[in-house]
Amino acid sequence: MLNIDPSIYVRHDVFLAEREKLFATSWQLLGPMSKLTERRSYVASEIAGMKVFAVRSNDGVLRAFRNVCRHRGARLLPEGEGTCGPIRCPYHQWQFSDAGELLKAPWYGEEPGFDMKDWPLEPISVQEWRGLVFVAIKPACGLMEQMGDTVAELAEEPIETYVPVRTERMIFDANWKIYTDNFVEGLHIPGIHPAFHAAIDFEAFQTTAHDGLVRMTAPPKDGLWYRGKWLWMWPNWTLSLFAGGMNTSRINPIDENRTELIYNFYFADTSDAHAAERERTIQETLGVVREDFEVCVETQKNYATGAYRPGPLSPRHERGVAYFQGMVAEVLGM
Repeated sequence: MLNIDPSIYVRHDVFLAEREKLFATSWQLLGPMSKLTERRSYVASEIAGMKVFAVRSNDGVLRAFRNVCRHRGARLLPEGEGTCGPIRCPYHQWQFSDAGELLKAPWYGEEPGFDMKDWPLEPISVQEWRGLVFVAIKPACGLMEQMGDTVAELAEEPIETYVPVRTERMIFDANWKIYTDNFVEGLHIPGIHPAFHAAIDFEAFQTTAHDGLVRMTAPPKDGLWYRGKWLWMWPNWTLSLFAGGMNTSRINPIDENRTELIYNFYFADTSDAHAAERERTIQETLGVVREDFEVCVETQKNYATGAYRPGPLSPRHERGVAYFQGMVAEVLGM
């Protein structure tokens, strides 16, 4: 097995193709369902630059829309979470209900041929799965089909009982696929994560690829906060387990050269008595994540200059890389 053509990591036309063929058609992790339980609560985000939001409408129904005004294309809601009444465009003051209908179009008067019923917000698909919310702009398949073996993998884990306590966002200058290649293999751990390497039995590290899922496991030693299982799910989200909780992340491309990581941390125990322990888990996790940034950035530079020709992949440690790259190549028709 050889590494995939490095040009697909640095070309803008590939990024545009991924946006259309992969990110617009796949289910994307938006965040914890608990952020959308109250009426008129919303979560807004970007998917490869495409602005979306989900909202618990006043009638109690969970809906999702493109975060785009139908008048002149302005963003309606700022990224993040909050509550909204009528959704008012900050640009020209068009107002939409939280169910998507256009309510007001100021200063239009009785323009001939203009009917507000013709200009609702553009809906997108939204679905909850075990306490997590996913959206899809133009889904190519159902959420459960995309999940594949993930459903069985997490069947015995009480993930919906964990409470979200922190969201962290990090941006670095490398393609999302370079970071994903890095996430789905453990071969880099001895060189990039020496403290983490010392806290696991690396000789027993295993990587296996399944339907929509790459599973990495290693027996932890005393003192490691992780339970020894790390999961990546197609096309760009992760879930890692630790004692009394978990974290999820979405690997979100900004463009062909920049990536945003959106991490959410969840815990079973949210009492003040264990606040320091939770904070330590969060900071140690983020510390390991940040250790990957430099090697990803420098690899991106080598790909961009044409200095690298594809090398061999390890049959043992880089099965996840081969699986991920094969899935991307299939979607892009490469």
